[in-house]
Amino acid sequence: MSQPAHSPLLQVEFVGAIAQVGINRPEKRNALNDDLVKAIKNCFESMPETVKAIVLYGVGEHFCAGLDLSEVSAHTVPESVQHSRGWHAAFEQIQFGRAPVVAVLHGAVVGGGLELASAAHVRVAEESSFYALPEGKRGLFVGGGGSVRITRLIGVSRMTDMMLTGRVLNAEEGQQIGISHYTVGAGQGLAKAMQLAESIASNASMTNYGVMHMLPRIADQSIHDGLATESLMAAVAQTDPATLDLLAQFLEGKKNKVKFKP
Repeated sequence: MSQPAHSPLLQVEFVGAIAQVGINRPEKRNALNDDLVKAIKNCFESMPETVKAIVLYGVGEHFCAGLDLSEVSAHTVPESVQHSRGWHAAFEQIQFGRAPVVAVLHGAVVGGGLELASAAHVRVAEESSFYALPEGKRGLFVGGGGSVRITRLIGVSRMTDMMLTGRVLNAEEGQQIGISHYTVGAGQGLAKAMQLAESIASNASMTNYGVMHMLPRIADQSIHDGLATESLMAAVAQTDPATLDLLAQFLEGKKNKVKFKP
């Protein structure tokens, strides 16, 4: 069984079929430098096959304060493009990797930190969370996939506002516009994320694959192409042995009855 590549910049633990990945630069508010971005890529692309869900969080008081500007050096245009593409490669391992990712947001979720969070599939925000895209005030432009992923979460108009004005959103505002899926009290994020990850891990693997890998691609297709792709994915999922087992349990009244809990 493969293991994620070890780096002191990440804390990796396994709880059953769930991997917990902690960004471990608390003295820098978990700001992203080249070594940390490479560690994230290596970690997520080498997850064991036994991992069915991943929880991503920040060690200390913040999730991630974005690019570590103290380590930024002058780049030529080609070097800058390659630097951005390195971030893309790392974050794609989160969005299109081994298993669905639940991100626990708290404190600063800023700049590249918000780009990182947007690559996760489900986001749980503690009440301390705050969001900003300060690149526009620093003569920069997002380079970690934010123009693609964040606009899909909150829309082009809202991202435009955040980048042009430097606006900072609190946890409640972030929930209202679609950054987070769940909000919880201080210190409750990891427990909620683990609860969600356990539920996700119990799904049929092929269904989770379809949601992770096919759903975003279907959304980018034309209506007719998307419907055709959907039919193929539905057929593949329906014939998965794990799906047949889940359906049998449902029909026997043992599992997955839909109920509303106010």
